[in-house]
Amino acid sequence: MDAITIKHAGAMPAPTWGWLKMNDTQIAIPAGMARGGDIVVEAAQELTSTSLSFEGAVAALQERVDAARGDAQDTRACIQAVQEQHAPGDDLGDLNIPALSSYQERACKEELANDVAAAFTTGMGIDTRSYLNFSAGETLTLGCAEGTEETATIRVCGEQGATVAASIDAIAEANAHLTLAISLDGEADAASAEPGLVGSELRVFAGENARVDVTVYTTCDAPFTAIDDSGYVLDRNARVTVRHVVLGGGVTATGMAVDLRSDDARVDIDTRYLAAGTETRDFNYVVRHRGKKTISNIIANGVLAGTSKKCLRGTIDLVHGCKGSEGTEREAVLIADKGVDNKTVPTILCDEDDVAGNHGATIGHVRPEQLFYLMSRGVSAEAAEKLFMVAKLEDAALTAPDDEMRARVIRLGNELIDSFEEDLA
Repeated sequence: MDAITIKHAGAMPAPTWGWLKMNDTQIAIPAGMARGGDIVVEAAQELTSTSLSFEGAVAALQERVDAARGDAQDTRACIQAVQEQHAPGDDLGDLNIPALSSYQERACKEELANDVAAAFTTGMGIDTRSYLNFSAGETLTLGCAEGTEETATIRVCGEQGATVAASIDAIAEANAHLTLAISLDGEADAASAEPGLVGSELRVFAGENARVDVTVYTTCDAPFTAIDDSGYVLDRNARVTVRHVVLGGGVTATGMAVDLRSDDARVDIDTRYLAAGTETRDFNYVVRHRGKKTISNIIANGVLAGTSKKCLRGTIDLVHGCKGSEGTEREAVLIADKGVDNKTVPTILCDEDDVAGNHGATIGHVRPEQLFYLMSRGVSAEAAEKLFMVAKLEDAALTAPDDEMRARVIRLGNELIDSFEEDLA
């Protein structure tokens, strides 16, 4: 396969100034990458042998959305601006109707259509989704029936010189509880820098009163590129908890889009990351509040060392009609080295009153007095930097979903830190 560059991946819904170079990212797929690697699925037969489908669940939700919509006329000026398309030279009509940006026009058209399937997206965008689906070849469907509780683990094991990707649809019907763990890993030959790519493409539907818990561990060695792309649709009173742990990989791209479509839905996203050497981390989170009294929390915590680079784009979109909703984004970044390049873009879009949007970022170096304290007790600046990396790795190892993922964290820790495994024990 020829080299491919996926442009405008992980794009923000409403771009900011282009010179900041944070609106999106590019993902380079090296030439000569054939399908390879291995995917291991650990799930009960009842979960994989299912008649449920993501499209079917969305269609059923659409019927309820249409029934609840009613025929009240939306008289907002921005909606009228979309409905009244004027050709050049036409009478401009009502001058109170505003001119719209391209983003505002798209958003208003989406509101008018009220089409759940058409509005669905993933965090990395359609081009990345298409590439991962093509690489996967087929989609694994996990169907958690109404009122049941199921667990599944997907292990995507990379291979140098090859691409391996998993395409997964997860459906949790009403009052169901699904726990899903995904491992993205690639172990490289110590004597080879040949690249590899691992990825996962995930679509999740959480039905009424359902609970879905997703954990993704990325523990690839430096020659690998890892792509974690997902999209979620939540029905009434659904609860989704997502934990992203990104510790390895020369280049990683994590994208997640959430549609809080119905009232009282909630999503909690907890992201932990580590980047060392020349590694690059890219994150794009988009949460759209459409139902009333919906809640979202995007919490990120990371350590950057060496000359690593990181960009996190977090967008909370409080769409018209989501009264009583609240969205929060918060990040804490520890910069352990002066060569680090860190970018954080917390964004809140709002077209509704009686809502709350909160965002903030805490970004800082190790304070000189802290470093002096450690050095006065025999801890060098280099060793102090590693202490923070060790803490992140230890936390990931101790809270890993299973022993195999814990072993992969330890393998990565041993590559970065001398005697990591012995100290952990």
